[in-house]
Amino acid sequence: MPQFIQFGLDRLLAEPALRRPLAGRRIALLAHPASVTRDLKHSLDALGALPDITLSAAFGPQHGLRGDKQDNMVESADYRDPLHGVPVFSLYGEVRRPNAAMMDSFDVLLVDLQDLGCRIYTFITTLRYVLEEAAKHGKSVWVLDRPNPAGRPVEGTTLQPGWESFVGAGALPMRHGLTMGELANWFVATLGLDVDCRVIPMQGWQPEAAPGYGWPLGERSWINPSPNAPNLSMARCYAGTVMLEGTTLSEGRGTTRPLEIFGAPDLDARALIAEMRTLAPEWLRGCVLRDCWFEPTFHKHAGRLCNGVQIHVEAPEHYAHHAFRPWRLQALAFKAIRRLQPDYALWRDFGYEYEFDRLAIDLINGSPVLREWVDDPAARPQDLDALACADEAAWLETRAPFMLYPG
Repeated sequence: MPQFIQFGLDRLLAEPALRRPLAGRRIALLAHPASVTRDLKHSLDALGALPDITLSAAFGPQHGLRGDKQDNMVESADYRDPLHGVPVFSLYGEVRRPNAAMMDSFDVLLVDLQDLGCRIYTFITTLRYVLEEAAKHGKSVWVLDRPNPAGRPVEGTTLQPGWESFVGAGALPMRHGLTMGELANWFVATLGLDVDCRVIPMQGWQPEAAPGYGWPLGERSWINPSPNAPNLSMARCYAGTVMLEGTTLSEGRGTTRPLEIFGAPDLDARALIAEMRTLAPEWLRGCVLRDCWFEPTFHKHAGRLCNGVQIHVEAPEHYAHHAFRPWRLQALAFKAIRRLQPDYALWRDFGYEYEFDRLAIDLINGSPVLREWVDDPAARPQDLDALACADEAAWLETRAPFMLYPG
């Protein structure tokens, strides 16, 4: 790891030559709470302090520009920033795409969003939407690149045509292994967008470097990009544990380790782990599973004692970066529950991200394939593995031209 990694924001602030094309243009910023400099100053404040930058607007994605909304489907309102005096437009309020009036407020949009490397994380979809609207309105988009904390590994089936949604921006596997800048270039190419899109790349990012394997652990502070993304362990697990949002199991919201643990009051965690080991022990490599107890203070099973599982991917003796496959692990947990309790009410039937005509688990996975595999008593782990391996191999080939960093 180099002595100092520079994110795209750091470079834009430090190199006047990079900012020169922005002179005399109205600048907007799309950011969230993790959009900070090395010294932890929010990007809106850091950019607003530059005499050669004219801030005209700001945008906040899901959970808000400064981070104000805890749960999904809790919208943020537009407001005026009290320090900089610019309008702050919510892209998770009355609109998901910026409307014509919002687009008229700037000439160049700077996108400074920390991602988690998972298809369902909605900042990816917001990136796609602003690129599409910029193409329509003749605006420029600059992506200030940041690390993918989950690193380069790829996992999961590809989102199928017709399953695009706010949690499914395109034909990506669940764990895509790209940065936001690389994704921007992929969107522009695959969508055929005629847009001025530039990426300010990082310097010194080494996604294969231990112990962070994507995140510069020990060099940069972790700031929650969304309220339930509290640490690197969550980011590593998220491509699997996010599927819990489509189930009746608690994903740990209302605890201090969300999306690293899962469980329910009627679960036998020790029996579940044993069944997982029997079914597909190779799917449990790269981590340690521990049965535990927890009581969520809000969300599913609030105030009830849950028996569950914690996925440990933090200590070097517990985590193997390229062996760990969170999507398969979580799929296996569902399969084991179905084998132990065939009638378990596993799938949660509710409106998920404003989609009411499709099951949340299918929307999350971008097809019914995983749910059908779980519910089919005859389906074996190798059946799902064969489907996923084919999609993963295809994606590795597809993404290759868009990768900006070695390793």
